[in-house]
Amino acid sequence: MSGHRVLALDADGVLLDYNLAYATAWRRAFGRYPDLRNPHAYWAADRWDVERLSGEALHRFRAGFDAQFWSALPAVPGALAACQQLEAAGFELVCLTALQPHFAQARLGNLQALGFPIGRVIATGSDASDGSPKAAALAQLKPLALVDDYLPNFAGLPEGIHGALVLREPDGSPNCGPALQQLHSTHASLAAFAHSWLAQRQEN
Repeated sequence: MSGHRVLALDADGVLLDYNLAYATAWRRAFGRYPDLRNPHAYWAADRWDVERLSGEALHRFRAGFDAQFWSALPAVPGALAACQQLEAAGFELVCLTALQPHFAQARLGNLQALGFPIGRVIATGSDASDGSPKAAALAQLKPLALVDDYLPNFAGLPEGIHGALVLREPDGSPNCGPALQQLHSTHASLAAFAHSWLAQRQEN
């Protein structure tokens, strides 16, 4: 596939609100919706007033992250409109996610049910032992840009791909340090990226 009009978009934290869905998963496992602890926390387990799990309770909770869960995450506010604007401007949107490959169809169904103009999901798994789990897929896809909310996913970003980091909730965020200098842009959200990306192309 030629990447001359392709944009690679991360899912959790960029397109879909995993942190919000986490609370629903907790209720599904334990029968109660957790209270909000810190709305500025990057990680879901720090955002909600939940205890650290182990043993049988941890197994029960993890079992809930099944195809049903990955089919039903809510959209990040503004993400759908941003994708519609990018698609209307002629860009092909591909979801590039570190989700396990056997959940790719559930993720695609989730996005399409919400109305996202996305027809392809590439699920790479989350093994980061050799660097970013997304590096090989990016080298093959050759998109114009990668939009992601997790700085380590930009490690080894192939030359010629615009690295755009979404700087969402700051508390405990991994999005800091010298690696930030290797990026091309940072944004508060996918909507902010789309506004900047499209404005630059109008200027050019």
